[in-house]
Amino acid sequence: MNARTAKLERLTKETSIHLELNLDGQGVTETHTGFGLADHLLELIAFWAGFDLKLNCDGDLRVDAHHSVEDAGLCLGQAILEALGDRQGIVRSASARVPMDESLAEISLDLSGRPFLVCRGAELLPPVIAGEENDLWREFFRALATGAHMNLHLDFRYGQNGHHLLESAAKGLGLALREAVRRERSGVTSTKGSLD
Repeated sequence: MNARTAKLERLTKETSIHLELNLDGQGVTETHTGFGLADHLLELIAFWAGFDLKLNCDGDLRVDAHHSVEDAGLCLGQAILEALGDRQGIVRSASARVPMDESLAEISLDLSGRPFLVCRGAELLPPVIAGEENDLWREFFRALATGAHMNLHLDFRYGQNGHHLLESAAKGLGLALREAVRRERSGVTSTKGSLD
């Protein structure tokens, strides 16, 4: 079996990111974005996916956390895509529901090669979470889906606490990714014989 790993760097006027990813790891993470909630959610995703993840981001936090969080999502997605290579034998599509106290989120995804995000129930999130507007997280998930060429549906089903809702989504995303990247067959999981 080939190692499913990726290393990438992204350098712009807004962020400088270095990322290392191992899809077949133990859920060991080191994340440093300068924004604690982003670190927490990235750690949850990687841990529940069983990915080893190192991510360092030096971003323009003097503006806000938007660029750092969005670019971290984009880079993680790109690393997943790179590590998957030709995607031979992966399960490809998976879903998960994870409760977090009073909250429940559901994730469904397909590593099809066609990026798309559907995000429902975001109105349940408070307008501001950890000092940032709640729309920051839709942008994170959109960037992740774009980078990974993943069809991602996120449904915040119910809940009152924004932190709990985001934790539920992050854990569900990790579990769904863990299943979707699992190798269980030969060839590409597609009746047309190829993935986009």
